[in-house]
Amino acid sequence: MLFKTLIFFCFAGASLAYRSYENYKVYNVVPTSEIHIQMLGDLKKAGYDFWTDILTIGGNARVMVAPEQEQEFANYALSVGLKPNVTISNVQALINSQLQPATNARSSTLGSFSWDRYYSLAQIHSWLDELVTLYPGVVTTMVIGTSFEGRELKGIVIDFKKGERGNNPLIGMIEGGIHSREWISPATVTWIIKEFLTSDDPDVRFLAETFIWHIVPVTNPDGYTYTFSEDRMWRKNRNPVNYVPCATGNLDLGNGIDLNRNFNFLWMTTGASSNPCTQTYAGPSPSSELEAQAISNYVLRLKETGNFLYYFAFHSYSQMILVPYSHVSGQNVLEASNYADMYEIAIRGAEKLTARHGTQYQVGTSADILYEVSGSSFDWVKGVADIPIVYLFELRDVGEFGFLLPSEQIIPNNEEIMDCLVEMDKTTRQLSYYSGTVPMYASFISLATSILFLILMK
Repeated sequence: MLFKTLIFFCFAGASLAYRSYENYKVYNVVPTSEIHIQMLGDLKKAGYDFWTDILTIGGNARVMVAPEQEQEFANYALSVGLKPNVTISNVQALINSQLQPATNARSSTLGSFSWDRYYSLAQIHSWLDELVTLYPGVVTTMVIGTSFEGRELKGIVIDFKKGERGNNPLIGMIEGGIHSREWISPATVTWIIKEFLTSDDPDVRFLAETFIWHIVPVTNPDGYTYTFSEDRMWRKNRNPVNYVPCATGNLDLGNGIDLNRNFNFLWMTTGASSNPCTQTYAGPSPSSELEAQAISNYVLRLKETGNFLYYFAFHSYSQMILVPYSHVSGQNVLEASNYADMYEIAIRGAEKLTARHGTQYQVGTSADILYEVSGSSFDWVKGVADIPIVYLFELRDVGEFGFLLPSEQIIPNNEEIMDCLVEMDKTTRQLSYYSGTVPMYASFISLATSILFLILMK
Protein backbone atom coordinates (compact mmCIF):
# COMPACT_ATOMS: atom_id res chain seq x y z
CA MET A 1 0.00 0.00 0.00
CA LEU A 2 2.91 2.34 0.82
CA PHE A 3 4.37 1.70 -2.65
CA LYS A 4 1.04 2.56 -4.32
CA THR A 5 0.78 5.74 -2.24
CA LEU A 6 4.30 6.88 -3.18
CA ILE A 7 3.65 6.18 -6.85
CA PHE A 8 0.40 8.15 -6.69
CA PHE A 9 2.04 11.23 -5.21
CA CYS A 10 4.90 10.97 -7.67
CA PHE A 11 2.56 11.04 -10.65
CA ALA A 12 0.19 13.58 -9.11
CA GLY A 13 3.09 15.95 -8.62
CA ALA A 14 4.17 15.55 -12.23
CA SER A 15 1.04 17.27 -13.52
CA LEU A 16 1.48 21.03 -13.34
CA ALA A 17 -1.53 22.53 -15.10
CA TYR A 18 -4.84 21.82 -16.78
CA ARG A 19 -3.97 20.37 -20.17
CA SER A 20 -4.78 22.61 -23.10
CA TYR A 21 -6.27 21.28 -26.35
CA GLU A 22 -5.94 24.57 -28.18
CA ASN A 23 -6.06 23.95 -31.95
CA TYR A 24 -6.34 20.19 -31.53
CA LYS A 25 -8.57 18.84 -34.28
CA VAL A 26 -10.79 15.78 -34.52
CA TYR A 27 -10.75 14.05 -37.91
CA ASN A 28 -13.10 11.43 -39.26
CA VAL A 29 -11.70 8.83 -41.63
CA VAL A 30 -13.34 5.78 -43.15
CA PRO A 31 -10.94 2.85 -43.63
CA THR A 32 -11.83 0.80 -46.69
CA SER A 33 -9.08 -1.84 -46.58
CA GLU A 34 -6.90 -3.83 -44.22
CA ILE A 35 -4.04 -1.50 -45.11
CA HIS A 36 -6.07 1.42 -43.76
CA ILE A 37 -6.84 -0.51 -40.59
CA GLN A 38 -3.17 -1.32 -40.12
CA MET A 39 -2.15 2.29 -40.73
CA LEU A 40 -4.67 3.63 -38.22
CA GLY A 41 -3.63 0.92 -35.75
CA ASP A 42 -0.05 2.13 -36.05
CA LEU A 43 -1.17 5.65 -35.19
CA LYS A 44 -3.09 4.34 -32.19
CA LYS A 45 0.02 2.50 -30.98
CA ALA A 46 1.98 5.72 -31.44
CA GLY A 47 -0.32 7.43 -28.95
CA TYR A 48 -2.86 9.22 -31.15
CA ASP A 49 -6.12 9.63 -29.24
CA PHE A 50 -8.81 7.73 -31.13
CA TRP A 51 -12.34 8.64 -30.10
CA THR A 52 -13.43 5.44 -31.88
CA ASP A 53 -12.26 2.52 -29.77
CA ILE A 54 -12.18 -0.22 -32.40
CA LEU A 55 -11.34 0.15 -36.11
CA THR A 56 -13.52 -1.57 -38.69
CA ILE A 57 -13.56 -1.50 -42.49
CA GLY A 58 -16.27 0.88 -43.65
CA GLY A 59 -16.79 2.32 -40.18
CA ASN A 60 -16.16 5.88 -39.03
CA ALA A 61 -12.88 6.34 -37.18
CA ARG A 62 -12.46 9.58 -35.28
CA VAL A 63 -9.03 10.62 -34.10
CA MET A 64 -7.86 13.70 -32.22
CA VAL A 65 -4.71 15.24 -33.67
CA ALA A 66 -2.43 17.73 -31.91
CA PRO A 67 -1.15 20.74 -33.90
CA GLU A 68 2.37 19.31 -33.99
CA GLN A 69 1.01 16.00 -35.34
CA GLU A 70 -1.03 17.47 -38.20
CA GLN A 71 1.60 17.24 -40.92
CA GLU A 72 2.61 13.71 -39.94
CA PHE A 73 -1.03 12.64 -39.84
CA ALA A 74 -1.81 14.24 -43.20
CA ASN A 75 1.23 12.68 -44.87
CA TYR A 76 0.52 9.26 -43.40
CA ALA A 77 -3.12 9.36 -44.47
CA LEU A 78 -2.21 10.55 -47.98
CA SER A 79 0.33 7.76 -48.40
CA VAL A 80 -2.37 5.08 -48.07
CA GLY A 81 -5.21 6.93 -49.77
CA LEU A 82 -7.23 7.95 -46.73
CA LYS A 83 -9.19 11.20 -46.88
CA PRO A 84 -9.49 12.76 -43.40
CA ASN A 85 -12.40 15.12 -42.77
CA VAL A 86 -12.29 17.67 -39.95
CA THR A 87 -15.29 17.29 -37.61
CA ILE A 88 -14.01 19.48 -34.73
CA SER A 89 -11.66 22.32 -35.66
CA ASN A 90 -10.62 23.30 -32.12
CA VAL A 91 -11.20 20.90 -29.23
CA GLN A 92 -10.34 23.50 -26.60
CA ALA A 93 -13.03 25.85 -27.87
CA LEU A 94 -15.62 23.13 -27.27
CA ILE A 95 -14.19 22.42 -23.82
CA ASN A 96 -14.43 26.11 -22.92
CA SER A 97 -18.01 26.23 -24.17
CA GLN A 98 -18.99 23.06 -22.32
CA LEU A 99 -17.79 24.49 -19.02
CA GLN A 100 -20.31 27.34 -19.32
CA PRO A 101 -23.93 26.98 -18.19
CA ALA A 102 -26.48 26.75 -20.95
CA THR A 103 -28.04 30.10 -21.81
CA ASN A 104 -31.22 28.81 -23.43
CA ALA A 105 -31.99 25.79 -21.25
CA ARG A 106 -35.40 25.41 -19.69
CA SER A 107 -35.26 25.66 -15.91
CA SER A 108 -35.20 22.36 -14.07
CA THR A 109 -33.84 22.08 -10.54
CA LEU A 110 -33.87 19.82 -7.51
CA GLY A 111 -32.30 21.26 -4.42
CA SER A 112 -28.94 22.81 -5.32
CA PHE A 113 -28.78 20.98 -8.66
CA SER A 114 -29.83 22.00 -12.15
CA TRP A 115 -29.29 20.51 -15.58
CA ASP A 116 -27.97 23.55 -17.44
CA ARG A 117 -24.36 22.65 -16.63
CA TYR A 118 -22.00 19.79 -15.77
CA TYR A 119 -21.03 19.16 -12.16
CA SER A 120 -17.86 17.96 -10.44
CA LEU A 121 -17.67 14.78 -8.36
CA ALA A 122 -17.74 16.75 -5.09
CA GLN A 123 -20.85 18.62 -6.20
CA ILE A 124 -22.60 15.40 -7.27
CA HIS A 125 -21.79 13.66 -3.98
CA SER A 126 -22.90 16.69 -1.98
CA TRP A 127 -26.20 16.69 -3.86
CA LEU A 128 -26.74 13.00 -3.09
CA ASP A 129 -26.34 13.82 0.62
CA GLU A 130 -28.79 16.70 0.19
CA LEU A 131 -31.41 14.33 -1.24
CA VAL A 132 -31.37 12.29 1.99
CA THR A 133 -32.50 15.43 3.83
CA LEU A 134 -35.07 16.36 1.18
CA TYR A 135 -36.57 12.85 1.01
CA PRO A 136 -36.16 11.23 4.44
CA GLY A 137 -37.31 7.64 4.57
CA VAL A 138 -37.13 7.36 0.76
CA VAL A 139 -33.50 8.15 -0.11
CA THR A 140 -30.42 6.75 1.56
CA THR A 141 -26.82 7.06 0.43
CA MET A 142 -24.55 4.07 -0.06
CA VAL A 143 -20.90 3.53 -0.89
CA ILE A 144 -20.23 0.44 -2.98
CA GLY A 145 -16.44 0.69 -2.73
CA THR A 146 -13.43 2.97 -3.07
CA SER A 147 -11.19 3.87 -5.99
CA PHE A 148 -7.44 3.51 -6.40
CA GLU A 149 -6.93 7.03 -5.05
CA GLY A 150 -9.34 6.40 -2.18
CA ARG A 151 -12.44 8.17 -3.46
CA GLU A 152 -15.88 6.77 -2.76
CA LEU A 153 -18.02 5.10 -5.39
CA LYS A 154 -21.05 6.78 -3.90
CA GLY A 155 -24.67 6.47 -4.86
CA ILE A 156 -28.18 6.43 -3.49
CA VAL A 157 -30.95 3.93 -2.87
CA ILE A 158 -34.48 5.09 -3.69
CA ASP A 159 -37.24 3.10 -2.00
CA PHE A 160 -40.73 4.56 -1.76
CA LYS A 161 -42.15 1.47 -0.02
CA LYS A 162 -39.53 0.65 2.56
CA GLY A 163 -40.65 -2.20 4.76
CA GLU A 164 -43.69 -3.00 2.60
CA ARG A 165 -42.20 -5.10 -0.20
CA GLY A 166 -41.95 -8.62 1.17
CA ASN A 167 -38.95 -10.88 0.64
CA ASN A 168 -38.56 -10.61 -3.16
CA PRO A 169 -38.70 -6.93 -4.12
CA LEU A 170 -38.07 -5.72 -7.67
CA ILE A 171 -34.60 -4.18 -7.95
CA GLY A 172 -32.94 -1.98 -10.57
CA MET A 173 -29.41 -0.60 -10.75
CA ILE A 174 -28.01 2.28 -12.79
CA GLU A 175 -24.31 2.85 -13.52
CA GLY A 176 -22.85 6.11 -14.75
CA GLY A 177 -19.48 7.67 -15.43
CA ILE A 178 -17.28 4.61 -15.84
CA HIS A 179 -15.49 6.44 -18.70
CA SER A 180 -14.52 9.73 -17.14
CA ARG A 181 -14.62 12.04 -20.17
CA GLU A 182 -18.23 11.11 -20.94
CA TRP A 183 -19.74 13.89 -18.83
CA ILE A 184 -23.23 13.47 -20.23
CA SER A 185 -23.43 10.09 -18.49
CA PRO A 186 -23.54 11.38 -14.86
CA ALA A 187 -25.72 14.27 -16.04
CA THR A 188 -28.21 11.72 -17.38
CA VAL A 189 -28.10 9.52 -14.30
CA THR A 190 -28.71 12.45 -11.95
CA TRP A 191 -31.67 13.50 -14.11
CA ILE A 192 -33.17 10.02 -13.77
CA ILE A 193 -32.82 10.40 -9.99
CA LYS A 194 -34.66 13.73 -10.16
CA GLU A 195 -37.45 12.25 -12.25
CA PHE A 196 -37.87 9.28 -9.93
CA LEU A 197 -38.20 11.64 -6.98
CA THR A 198 -40.26 14.48 -8.43
CA SER A 199 -42.13 13.53 -11.61
CA ASP A 200 -45.93 13.46 -11.50
CA ASP A 201 -46.17 11.44 -14.71
CA PRO A 202 -48.05 8.22 -13.78
CA ASP A 203 -45.72 5.99 -15.80
CA VAL A 204 -42.60 7.49 -14.23
CA ARG A 205 -44.18 7.23 -10.79
CA PHE A 206 -44.91 3.54 -11.40
CA LEU A 207 -41.33 2.84 -12.49
CA ALA A 208 -39.88 4.83 -9.60
CA GLU A 209 -42.06 3.32 -6.88
CA THR A 210 -42.32 -0.30 -8.07
CA PHE A 211 -38.56 -0.88 -7.79
CA ILE A 212 -35.87 -0.34 -5.23
CA TRP A 213 -33.34 1.66 -7.25
CA HIS A 214 -29.60 1.54 -6.61
CA ILE A 215 -27.95 4.35 -8.55
CA VAL A 216 -24.26 5.33 -8.79
CA PRO A 217 -23.77 8.42 -10.99
CA VAL A 218 -19.94 8.19 -11.14
CA THR A 219 -18.25 4.78 -10.96
CA ASN A 220 -14.83 6.11 -12.00
CA PRO A 221 -14.39 8.90 -9.44
CA ASP A 222 -10.62 9.33 -9.89
CA GLY A 223 -10.85 9.68 -13.64
CA TYR A 224 -13.88 11.97 -13.47
CA THR A 225 -12.14 14.24 -10.97
CA TYR A 226 -9.09 14.29 -13.23
CA THR A 227 -11.17 15.56 -16.16
CA PHE A 228 -12.08 18.61 -14.08
CA SER A 229 -8.65 19.26 -12.56
CA GLU A 230 -6.08 18.15 -15.14
CA ASP A 231 -7.21 16.71 -18.47
CA ARG A 232 -10.73 17.04 -19.85
CA MET A 233 -10.22 14.18 -22.32
CA TRP A 234 -9.09 11.55 -19.79
CA ARG A 235 -10.97 8.22 -20.17
CA LYS A 236 -9.46 5.57 -17.88
CA ASN A 237 -9.09 5.29 -14.12
CA ARG A 238 -5.95 6.66 -12.45
CA ASN A 239 -4.03 3.52 -11.47
CA PRO A 240 -0.44 4.26 -12.62
CA VAL A 241 0.41 0.77 -13.79
CA ASN A 242 2.86 1.82 -16.52
CA TYR A 243 6.08 3.45 -15.35
CA VAL A 244 7.59 3.93 -18.82
CA PRO A 245 6.66 6.96 -20.98
CA CYS A 246 4.56 6.17 -24.02
CA ALA A 247 5.81 6.67 -27.58
CA THR A 248 4.33 10.16 -27.87
CA GLY A 249 6.31 11.40 -24.89
CA ASN A 250 3.05 11.97 -23.01
CA LEU A 251 4.05 10.89 -19.50
CA ASP A 252 0.43 10.48 -18.47
CA LEU A 253 -1.00 8.35 -21.29
CA GLY A 254 0.22 5.04 -19.89
CA ASN A 255 -1.51 5.58 -16.55
CA GLY A 256 -4.87 4.02 -15.92
CA ILE A 257 -7.01 1.09 -17.00
CA ASP A 258 -10.16 1.14 -19.11
CA LEU A 259 -12.62 -0.05 -16.47
CA ASN A 260 -15.10 -1.10 -19.14
CA ARG A 261 -12.61 -3.69 -20.41
CA ASN A 262 -11.53 -4.92 -16.96
CA PHE A 263 -14.50 -7.07 -15.89
CA ASN A 264 -14.06 -10.82 -15.61
CA PHE A 265 -16.20 -11.87 -18.56
CA LEU A 266 -14.24 -13.01 -21.62
CA TRP A 267 -11.53 -10.60 -20.49
CA MET A 268 -9.04 -9.61 -23.23
CA THR A 269 -10.55 -11.92 -25.87
CA THR A 270 -11.57 -9.15 -28.29
CA GLY A 271 -11.92 -5.38 -28.52
CA ALA A 272 -9.45 -4.65 -25.73
CA SER A 273 -5.74 -3.88 -25.51
CA SER A 274 -2.81 -5.26 -23.52
CA ASN A 275 -0.87 -2.06 -24.21
CA PRO A 276 -1.03 0.45 -21.30
CA CYS A 277 -0.43 3.28 -23.77
CA THR A 278 -3.89 2.85 -25.30
CA GLN A 279 -7.33 4.05 -24.25
CA THR A 280 -8.72 0.49 -24.13
CA TYR A 281 -6.03 -1.07 -21.92
CA ALA A 282 -7.83 -3.89 -20.10
CA GLY A 283 -5.48 -4.02 -17.12
CA PRO A 284 -2.95 -6.61 -15.93
CA SER A 285 -5.63 -9.20 -15.05
CA PRO A 286 -9.40 -9.61 -15.02
CA SER A 287 -11.14 -7.46 -12.42
CA SER A 288 -7.79 -6.13 -11.23
CA GLU A 289 -9.25 -2.70 -10.51
CA LEU A 290 -10.91 -1.70 -7.26
CA GLU A 291 -13.71 0.05 -9.13
CA ALA A 292 -14.59 -3.04 -11.19
CA GLN A 293 -14.41 -5.19 -8.06
CA ALA A 294 -16.74 -2.80 -6.23
CA ILE A 295 -19.39 -2.93 -8.95
CA SER A 296 -19.15 -6.72 -9.32
CA ASN A 297 -19.34 -7.39 -5.60
CA TYR A 298 -22.26 -5.01 -5.11
CA VAL A 299 -24.24 -6.56 -7.97
CA LEU A 300 -23.74 -10.06 -6.57
CA ARG A 301 -24.77 -8.98 -3.07
CA LEU A 302 -27.80 -7.14 -4.45
CA LYS A 303 -28.92 -10.18 -6.40
CA GLU A 304 -29.36 -12.06 -3.12
CA THR A 305 -31.85 -9.49 -1.80
CA GLY A 306 -34.68 -9.73 -4.34
CA ASN A 307 -35.78 -9.88 -7.97
CA PHE A 308 -32.91 -7.96 -9.59
CA LEU A 309 -34.44 -7.20 -12.98
CA TYR A 310 -32.73 -4.14 -14.54
CA TYR A 311 -29.16 -2.97 -15.01
CA PHE A 312 -28.58 0.14 -17.12
CA ALA A 313 -25.11 1.54 -17.93
CA PHE A 314 -24.76 5.00 -19.52
CA HIS A 315 -21.95 6.04 -21.86
CA SER A 316 -21.36 8.39 -24.78
CA TYR A 317 -21.33 8.79 -27.65
CA SER A 318 -23.00 7.19 -30.74
CA GLN A 319 -26.77 7.15 -30.02
CA MET A 320 -27.17 3.42 -29.51
CA ILE A 321 -28.87 0.99 -27.16
CA LEU A 322 -26.48 -1.94 -26.89
CA VAL A 323 -27.74 -5.40 -25.99
CA PRO A 324 -25.49 -8.13 -24.52
CA TYR A 325 -23.24 -9.72 -25.58
CA SER A 326 -20.69 -7.37 -27.12
CA HIS A 327 -18.52 -10.06 -28.71
CA VAL A 328 -21.25 -11.68 -30.84
CA SER A 329 -23.05 -10.69 -34.03
CA GLY A 330 -25.41 -12.21 -36.59
CA GLN A 331 -27.09 -15.41 -35.45
CA ASN A 332 -24.63 -15.70 -32.56
CA VAL A 333 -26.49 -12.91 -30.72
CA LEU A 334 -28.81 -15.66 -29.49
CA GLU A 335 -26.07 -16.73 -27.04
CA ALA A 336 -27.96 -14.46 -24.64
CA SER A 337 -30.97 -16.67 -23.90
CA ASN A 338 -33.46 -13.80 -23.87
CA TYR A 339 -31.76 -11.66 -26.51
CA ALA A 340 -34.96 -11.53 -28.55
CA ASP A 341 -36.90 -10.03 -25.65
CA MET A 342 -34.16 -7.53 -24.83
CA TYR A 343 -34.02 -6.52 -28.50
CA GLU A 344 -37.78 -6.00 -28.68
CA ILE A 345 -37.80 -4.01 -25.44
CA ALA A 346 -34.99 -1.78 -26.72
CA ILE A 347 -36.59 -1.25 -30.15
CA ARG A 348 -39.80 -0.02 -28.54
CA GLY A 349 -37.81 2.22 -26.21
CA ALA A 350 -35.83 3.66 -29.12
CA GLU A 351 -39.03 4.44 -31.02
CA LYS A 352 -40.42 6.32 -28.03
CA LEU A 353 -37.10 8.13 -27.62
CA THR A 354 -37.23 9.34 -31.22
CA ALA A 355 -40.77 10.63 -30.78
CA ARG A 356 -39.61 13.27 -28.27
CA HIS A 357 -36.97 15.23 -30.23
CA GLY A 358 -36.44 13.20 -33.41
CA THR A 359 -33.15 11.71 -32.23
CA GLN A 360 -32.39 8.38 -33.91
CA TYR A 361 -30.87 5.49 -31.93
CA GLN A 362 -29.63 2.15 -33.26
CA VAL A 363 -30.28 -1.09 -31.39
CA GLY A 364 -28.21 -4.29 -31.36
CA THR A 365 -25.10 -5.90 -29.94
CA SER A 366 -21.94 -3.86 -29.96
CA ALA A 367 -20.35 -6.31 -32.41
CA ASP A 368 -23.32 -5.91 -34.78
CA ILE A 369 -23.61 -2.11 -34.85
CA LEU A 370 -20.41 -0.71 -33.31
CA TYR A 371 -17.43 -3.00 -32.63
CA GLU A 372 -16.53 -6.12 -30.66
CA VAL A 373 -15.82 -5.65 -26.96
CA SER A 374 -14.90 -7.94 -24.07
CA GLY A 375 -14.63 -7.31 -20.35
CA SER A 376 -17.42 -4.71 -20.14
CA SER A 377 -19.50 -4.17 -17.02
CA PHE A 378 -22.88 -4.79 -18.62
CA ASP A 379 -21.74 -8.00 -20.33
CA TRP A 380 -20.45 -9.21 -16.96
CA VAL A 381 -23.77 -8.32 -15.31
CA LYS A 382 -25.61 -10.39 -17.91
CA GLY A 383 -23.15 -13.24 -18.38
CA VAL A 384 -21.95 -13.81 -14.82
CA ALA A 385 -24.55 -12.24 -12.50
CA ASP A 386 -27.35 -13.40 -14.85
CA ILE A 387 -29.52 -10.28 -14.52
CA PRO A 388 -32.43 -10.58 -17.00
CA ILE A 389 -32.68 -7.09 -18.61
CA VAL A 390 -29.34 -5.36 -19.20
CA TYR A 391 -28.38 -2.50 -21.54
CA LEU A 392 -25.58 -0.09 -22.29
CA PHE A 393 -26.74 3.28 -23.63
CA GLU A 394 -24.42 5.28 -25.88
CA LEU A 395 -25.90 8.76 -25.51
CA ARG A 396 -25.82 11.82 -27.79
CA ASP A 397 -24.41 12.63 -30.27
CA VAL A 398 -23.01 10.85 -33.36
CA GLY A 399 -19.81 12.86 -33.66
CA GLU A 400 -20.46 16.56 -34.18
CA PHE A 401 -19.44 17.23 -30.57
CA GLY A 402 -18.52 13.71 -29.46
CA PHE A 403 -17.50 13.61 -25.79
CA LEU A 404 -17.95 17.39 -25.55
CA LEU A 405 -21.74 17.59 -25.76
CA PRO A 406 -22.82 21.21 -25.14
CA SER A 407 -24.69 21.95 -21.93
CA GLU A 408 -27.68 23.08 -24.02
CA GLN A 409 -28.24 19.46 -25.00
CA ILE A 410 -28.28 18.01 -21.48
CA ILE A 411 -32.02 18.40 -20.88
CA PRO A 412 -33.20 17.28 -24.35
CA ASN A 413 -30.93 14.25 -24.08
CA ASN A 414 -32.28 13.44 -20.64
CA GLU A 415 -35.92 13.88 -21.61
CA GLU A 416 -35.72 11.40 -24.46
CA ILE A 417 -33.83 8.87 -22.34
CA MET A 418 -36.49 9.05 -19.64
CA ASP A 419 -39.19 8.45 -22.25
CA CYS A 420 -37.19 5.47 -23.47
CA LEU A 421 -36.83 3.90 -20.01
CA VAL A 422 -40.54 4.23 -19.30
CA GLU A 423 -41.46 2.58 -22.59
CA MET A 424 -38.92 -0.19 -22.06
CA ASP A 425 -40.45 -0.91 -18.67
CA LYS A 426 -43.93 -1.11 -20.19
CA THR A 427 -42.71 -3.69 -22.70
CA THR A 428 -40.90 -5.62 -19.99
CA ARG A 429 -44.17 -5.85 -18.06
CA GLN A 430 -46.03 -6.98 -21.18
CA LEU A 431 -43.47 -9.77 -21.53
CA SER A 432 -44.21 -10.86 -17.94
CA TYR A 433 -40.72 -10.30 -16.46
CA TYR A 434 -41.97 -8.92 -13.16
CA SER A 435 -42.62 -12.44 -11.86
CA GLY A 436 -38.94 -13.09 -11.16
CA THR A 437 -38.35 -15.71 -13.86
CA VAL A 438 -37.54 -15.33 -17.55
CA PRO A 439 -40.92 -15.91 -19.27
CA MET A 440 -40.48 -18.84 -21.62
CA TYR A 441 -43.59 -18.20 -23.73
CA ALA A 442 -42.70 -14.58 -24.42
CA SER A 443 -39.12 -15.56 -25.19
CA PHE A 444 -40.28 -18.26 -27.62
CA ILE A 445 -42.45 -15.83 -29.58
CA SER A 446 -39.77 -13.17 -29.64
CA LEU A 447 -37.07 -15.73 -30.49
CA ALA A 448 -39.06 -16.90 -33.49
CA THR A 449 -39.39 -13.27 -34.63
CA SER A 450 -35.64 -12.71 -34.26
CA ILE A 451 -34.75 -15.88 -36.17
CA LEU A 452 -37.06 -14.81 -39.00
CA PHE A 453 -35.41 -11.39 -38.98
CA LEU A 454 -31.93 -12.93 -39.18
CA ILE A 455 -33.01 -15.16 -42.08
CA LEU A 456 -34.46 -12.19 -44.00
CA MET A 457 -31.24 -10.23 -43.47
CA LYS A 458 -29.16 -12.90 -45.26
